[in-house]
Amino acid sequence: MAAGNTKTDETVLSEPSGEVFVVSAPSGVGKTTLCRKVCERLEGLVYSVSYTTRPPRRGEVHGRDYFFVDEMTFDEMVRKGCFVEWARVYEYCYGTSRQWVMDQIHRGLDVILDVDVQGAHQIRRAELPAHHIFLLPPSWEVLEERLTKRGTEDPEEIRTRLGWARKELESWEAYDFLIVNDELEEAVRDLEAVIRAQRCRLQRRRPWVRRKMVEEFRRG
Repeated sequence: MAAGNTKTDETVLSEPSGEVFVVSAPSGVGKTTLCRKVCERLEGLVYSVSYTTRPPRRGEVHGRDYFFVDEMTFDEMVRKGCFVEWARVYEYCYGTSRQWVMDQIHRGLDVILDVDVQGAHQIRRAELPAHHIFLLPPSWEVLEERLTKRGTEDPEEIRTRLGWARKELESWEAYDFLIVNDELEEAVRDLEAVIRAQRCRLQRRRPWVRRKMVEEFRRG
């Protein structure tokens, strides 16, 4: 139920559980592209694909970009508590499968979630342990230009998205890390550095070190 690199290395497999990385940004900043590129680079990191009620855009594939469902199906999933987060954004709904996320982290894989500000707030409220990263545009003018040039929304929808973006940008202080997406390659390196740093924390490495101490280091 997700796209991304599902290969694991010894370090990730040695851990009893993975971690969740939540990336949020206003529409047009580039969070989806950023998340996908980092998943291509890092082993043991999987990208969670959201469910949505909006129709597919040109080139989007069910199960790769989103799981496209109708309103009735989505509402039933909400009623059953299937989502770790969900929100209505503009006229459509988006949600992340709770069961899928938990399955991955119990396998020792890290999960990266591409969600909006509302979704990140729900994850915090649900007390799901996660590292929250906010992606910023280099300037307001650049954000307007990116939304206009991608050609996926009409002028009225662009104005709506920009209005929401102003409100969402006010949430930056609620996050653990801030990354400015000016040059994509630099932003990818910054996000990769955040994930690698968390993997090197003592509590994350402790099971691996203890196993090595018992199995190899003491024998040496």
